[in-house]
Amino acid sequence: MHKLIKPFIKPLIKPLGITLAAMSMSFGAMASSLVVGGKNFTEQQILTEMTAQYLDHLGYQVERRGGMGSAVLRAAQENGQIDLYWEYTGTSLLNYNQVEEKLDTPEAVYEKVRELDAQKGLVWLNPSRANNTYALAVRQVDSVIKNLHTLSDLAAAINSGEKLVLASNAEWYARDDGLRPLQETYGFELPRSQVKRMDSGLTYVALREQQVDVALVFATDGRIPAFDFVILEDDKGFFPDYAITPVVRQDTLDKNPELAGQLNALSAKIDNDIMATLNARVDVERQTIEEVSENFLREAGLL
Repeated sequence: MHKLIKPFIKPLIKPLGITLAAMSMSFGAMASSLVVGGKNFTEQQILTEMTAQYLDHLGYQVERRGGMGSAVLRAAQENGQIDLYWEYTGTSLLNYNQVEEKLDTPEAVYEKVRELDAQKGLVWLNPSRANNTYALAVRQVDSVIKNLHTLSDLAAAINSGEKLVLASNAEWYARDDGLRPLQETYGFELPRSQVKRMDSGLTYVALREQQVDVALVFATDGRIPAFDFVILEDDKGFFPDYAITPVVRQDTLDKNPELAGQLNALSAKIDNDIMATLNARVDVERQTIEEVSENFLREAGLL
């Protein structure tokens, strides 16, 4: 009787071993699950999508959570809902850490935010060579006719009675590195009636269609050359460096030891010209964010 039972024992054990192995693989896959966040304008949507596609190609399970405001996104990362996203050094310096000290170099800004955010469990990886600082732009023709080349020129024009209307997004209007301190630095003041608040992307349209005279823009936006705009030189150095950098939770890096090197490889491929070109493909040429992201990754040899 024992001889009859014995042959049936091994087949029962083998499936159990397979099940345990499958469970182990499942837990491994869970450890490689990443939530990639992003803000609610074109450049950030591109960065979110390219990062998600890149990490998916590397074998991670990726969830996208884009289209968020800066403060909400930062809070989500701090409380563990977001694993990683691309942040700007100047934003962390002024808005999240309220550093009032004047830092004169991009390296100093980066080191400061890296040190402060490390205390909150956030790791700043290698910065890209793209500096998407805020800027104010005017139409090329107005730059010539009204002699507007610097922010000091803008202040002088306003103080002499020139009625110039500014388009700003709502966030920058109220930020610590926004309109109010800019006016204090350059010594001018626009009345509320001469400031129009709107979505970031609409400031470019408003300026091109002559609904406003000056617009808040991002320095790497491809619409600046496409729409024949001129960025006013920040001749008093008001705006800090805004190097685009991947920021990751420390516990996420602990679970995924190869992730830092992989994201640094992506960061090394991005500079001002690249970012402006990608932004223009979406905002000017009307290509999809998914298409632009995939083409960039292929051209960069990352897919």
